[in-house]
Amino acid sequence: MFDWIASPEAWMAFGTLLALEIVLGIDNIIFISILVGRLPESQRNKARNLGIGFAMLTRLGLLFSLVWVMGLVEPLFTVFSEAISGRDIILILGGLFLLAKSTHEIHTSLELHEDTTQSGRAMGFAAVILQVAILDIVFSLDSVITAVGLVQNISIMVTAIIISVIVMLLAAKSINAFIDEHPTIKMLALSFLILIGCVLVAEGFDVHVPKGYIYFAMAFSVVVEMLNIKIRARKQTKSVTLNKPVN
Repeated sequence: MFDWIASPEAWMAFGTLLALEIVLGIDNIIFISILVGRLPESQRNKARNLGIGFAMLTRLGLLFSLVWVMGLVEPLFTVFSEAISGRDIILILGGLFLLAKSTHEIHTSLELHEDTTQSGRAMGFAAVILQVAILDIVFSLDSVITAVGLVQNISIMVTAIIISVIVMLLAAKSINAFIDEHPTIKMLALSFLILIGCVLVAEGFDVHVPKGYIYFAMAFSVVVEMLNIKIRARKQTKSVTLNKPVN
């Protein structure tokens, strides 16, 4: 099962798959971080770990159900001369859910008079976990189909998925804290989720958008925002220094 360990080609495939799984996992982390931020502080770690744990179980479950997953690509019916499969339906519904949820989160963030903590409690722990689970299924389907397209060895896929989820667990808390500390990053992350939602809907209708373009645009936006944060921090430090009373 692990004969690939001695194969340089297999290690290259493993490295490529692992990198892609980590990149795809960032979408999960962003979504989980934003939703978890609506919960009381005492529940956030538990919700975050449950969400990421469910993401791993969903990925592995789909991976060990490859026959069923591959069957999802078979056309079920036709709409405007476009064949629609089970995978397409999942991607379209998931994309629409992501669009609706991200838009709602942006609206909530802009409503300055609304108390975020009360809103998080009103949503409830179970509701947050349910929403995370729904998107985990959508992202996991994309992740597993990507894995199957890259490698054929099941042990390579399982190893890459488990390691990527471990990376998600280690990075999630830091990403969550960073998003909470910088509201503009949260707005940027929500914009990314809207973009991803649009891409999922497009993919559901067989309009394939190269992922490289999407991730390059996201990375470029993040770099620009990092520079903005650094500039704002310098201005704030300079302002504090100038306003500091001289003894």
